[in-house]
Amino acid sequence: MDGYGGGAAAEGDLEAAEKLIMRWDSTASSAADERMLFDGGDRSDAERYLRAVDELRRSIKDPVIVGSPRRSSSSSSHSSSENAIQIAMARLEDEFRNLLLTRANEVEVDALVDLSSLSLNSSASMDGYGDLSDAEGGGGGDGGGEGEAFSSDSVGASISIRRSSIRSTRSIREIDLLPADAVDDLRSIAERMIAAGYGRECVQVYAGARKAAVDMCFRHLGVEKLSIGEVQRLEWDALEAKIRRWIRAARVCVRIIFASERRLCEHIFDGLGIADDAPFIETVKGASIQLFGFAEAISIGRRSPEKLFKILDLHDTISDLLPDIAVVFLSKSAESIYTQATEILSRLAEAVRGILSEFENAVFRDPPKTPVPGGTIHPLTRYVMNYISLISDYKPTLIELIVTRPSAISRFSGDDLAAAGAALPELDFPAPENQTPLAAHLIWIIVVLEHNLANKANLYKDNALSHLFLMNNVHYIVHKVKDSPELREMIGDDYLRKLTGKFRLSATSYQRATWMRILHCLRDEGIHVSGSFSSGVSKSTLRERFKAFNAAFDEAHKTQATWYVPDTQLREELRISISEKLLPAYRSFLGRFRQHIENGRHPEMYIKYSVEDLEITLSDFFEGCAPSLHNRRRSH
Repeated sequence: MDGYGGGAAAEGDLEAAEKLIMRWDSTASSAADERMLFDGGDRSDAERYLRAVDELRRSIKDPVIVGSPRRSSSSSSHSSSENAIQIAMARLEDEFRNLLLTRANEVEVDALVDLSSLSLNSSASMDGYGDLSDAEGGGGGDGGGEGEAFSSDSVGASISIRRSSIRSTRSIREIDLLPADAVDDLRSIAERMIAAGYGRECVQVYAGARKAAVDMCFRHLGVEKLSIGEVQRLEWDALEAKIRRWIRAARVCVRIIFASERRLCEHIFDGLGIADDAPFIETVKGASIQLFGFAEAISIGRRSPEKLFKILDLHDTISDLLPDIAVVFLSKSAESIYTQATEILSRLAEAVRGILSEFENAVFRDPPKTPVPGGTIHPLTRYVMNYISLISDYKPTLIELIVTRPSAISRFSGDDLAAAGAALPELDFPAPENQTPLAAHLIWIIVVLEHNLANKANLYKDNALSHLFLMNNVHYIVHKVKDSPELREMIGDDYLRKLTGKFRLSATSYQRATWMRILHCLRDEGIHVSGSFSSGVSKSTLRERFKAFNAAFDEAHKTQATWYVPDTQLREELRISISEKLLPAYRSFLGRFRQHIENGRHPEMYIKYSVEDLEITLSDFFEGCAPSLHNRRRSH
């Protein structure tokens, strides 16, 4: 019998429906147990079965009319129908589970990683299933009663509203988790189970099957189940790798997996009387708690400077995902997920502010220990400038998060000052009115770094090397600022000019400390004498001057060849500056007094260098290694 429902044949229809249900009772027939009604092939058996279920439901719902031949046996018939309904519900539950497990599309997780970062036109996000009204057409309903509610205008409007809200964030990209015909069948089954009072069982089966699918995606994405304590005990290198993996996974989970699970849930259950998207929540709530639990553990963990940029990455990721989270978890029962995400975002913001403050204090507290060899760039300078260059890369985020300016008094605690062995230092901290709090913090870090470098410069016993050290380090600071357009914009040209003046002043101070003493040997004072038997020149004084110059220059050469100016342009500019002072002075001195030495005995003992020799020898300076004497051309 292909149909049910003619008024005069009601009893016959009911009996036929019960027989059909019993024939597919898997507990009574091995053949029924082996074959599934909804197997994706011939749908005629499935449609007849659904119509039989509808007939049984009507018989239980509608009382027998007075005078009906069935009235005398109504009690036993009602009981028989209820028994058949229970068998039918057990069968539909198995069919429902089988559809979810066997018809699910394979999810290519690796392909989703790239897809999750795309910004798509909203119209593309629902192409897989088409309009829900089309899906409903083949649901196997009887065309009346509860079947009409399946495609009612009110339900369609409700679903339309939900759909449009999901598509409101263009980054969401839903995928088809099951084929459209399987979704139609699932909704048809769910409709009958819910109407018969088996909604809870239906939801449990659905959530169990889909939860397993979500867990599988999590495993493929590398999302681990870690407690807060386990996350916080991880070494930083391991944690950093997990953060990178989490960021990739979070985009896929929110924008594709969770969004697609929500859409599937809506296609199957919307309008069927299930309260507040319970199937979706039961499917993904555990997974979402697992996902955001990792970020929460990071947000409340120990703060240290090396964590800043990964925490900023986490912050930016969650901030970027927040509109998507709000859309995917839009129901009352799911709002705790959105609330958790916003709280994590707030704690990450606070962690960023705390880490920046800790970094500033760490730069100030870094103790002077042993001087770096050759007066080169200190590791602290490299670290700090690379750090704030990276900070400038996060300018849009940090502009929002850093809202207060640094204060010298509040920045240094009593412990800090004790560690520095000083009272509150007088630091040159410019504060123009139009400066953002973030820019003020970056300048403050450089100011504190300069203060620390000045203390480290005092470790050198040679005053000239102390100046060279400051020149190298401030020059490095200037060039790191110039190399980053974002950093230069925030630091400002006024402060950059001030820094440039400081490294030039250090270069001048170095030259004075080294070369004033050497040039002093080339002065005329004390060389000229008067007397009838004199040439007008004191040869003994002249010889002492040449010997003093040779000794001073040799010592400078031996020592300062091992000093190091790592920037090739600065090194060459410094040598040129020295040459411009030394070579003309030596050339003039040699031109005026050379004959007085060469006319005497052993002139090579006093005139050790030609002007060309000095120029060649100067090329050894600031190379950071012992001088190579064999290449130098000698006068005598």
